[in-house]
Amino acid sequence: MRILLLGEYSNVHATLAKGLRVLGHEVTVASNGDFWKDYERDIDLSRRPGKMGGISLYAKVLSLLPQWRGYDVVQLINPMFLELRAERLFAIYNFLCRHNGKVVLGAFGMDSYWVSTCVEKKPLRYSDFNIGDTLRTNADALRERADWQGTAKEKLNREIATTCDGIVAGLYEYWLCYQPIFPQKTVFIPYPMEIPEGKPQHKPEHDKIHLFIGINKTRSEYKGTDIMLAAAQDAVAQYPDSLQLEIAESLPFNEYKERLDSADVMLDQLYSYTPSMNTLLAMSKGIVCIGGGEPENYEILDEHELFPILNVTPSYESVFEVLQGIAHHPERIAMLKEQSIAYVRKHHEYVGVARRYEKFYSMLLG
Repeated sequence: MRILLLGEYSNVHATLAKGLRVLGHEVTVASNGDFWKDYERDIDLSRRPGKMGGISLYAKVLSLLPQWRGYDVVQLINPMFLELRAERLFAIYNFLCRHNGKVVLGAFGMDSYWVSTCVEKKPLRYSDFNIGDTLRTNADALRERADWQGTAKEKLNREIATTCDGIVAGLYEYWLCYQPIFPQKTVFIPYPMEIPEGKPQHKPEHDKIHLFIGINKTRSEYKGTDIMLAAAQDAVAQYPDSLQLEIAESLPFNEYKERLDSADVMLDQLYSYTPSMNTLLAMSKGIVCIGGGEPENYEILDEHELFPILNVTPSYESVFEVLQGIAHHPERIAMLKEQSIAYVRKHHEYVGVARRYEKFYSMLLG
């Protein structure tokens, strides 16, 4: 198959492309590298700041459109698959539909279905937008609601979801948003991840446990990093002989990976039910993760033996209690490290995930 993966989110498309190429497919990744993270791509679609940056990118995309014909499958990372105004993307989407075999929408992150599901239906006990029946009112959540509800972005999202050939959800939460509305064309396929060689290095028991937290300054409150950081700092203060903390802020992907390597435990995604790509990267390295590991995550994977994620509910007290447990029982870390690698290898190994995409694409193509 000839496959065009358009856009990027947390290395999903770049990693999927590697798996599909191993299986013998011709794959092109065109993206902006997910901003400062700078993930690999074949065609760079980065946008320079300012109005002229938008004009320049739009002109570049128009010049590339003749090359974006004749693919068996085009997969969009998100309804906003390019750094252009939604109004510009309608025509580009329609061009892709007319001149290629099948078009697939990725349900991998922020979009109008995610916002409306969490705000209006509230099927999740907690999310980026609600805690139970109470809506979150932090600035990031309000901004995303304003951005995706009653706007051109929402209209674009709904047109693409309605007219595309298939929808792939990468997490339980996103599957929950699309599957009830589009049951015939929505599938869940886990995120792809490359597994490093070798086993994790276990530190002697007398060493401190190295905690790690990555911070995106612009989305700290929205993702709950502010609460996790406060709990981690207090835990280190209470158990200075057992715990130490490293903080990494808005780093390029390669530098982030290097900093992550020395960690034993990572804190990530307070409001998530499931591990994100960032969490899975850490787990693949044998790093124990504190974050989203709700029962629904294991159920959708049909997993009944491996439970490596130290699940927390969205509160300071929940995070601190888990960290306290680590300080009191450091002997658990070695087992959880091994389970973390086994879990990623079983459910997220990139060639295995690519085979699931291959099967889905083949079904769409008939």
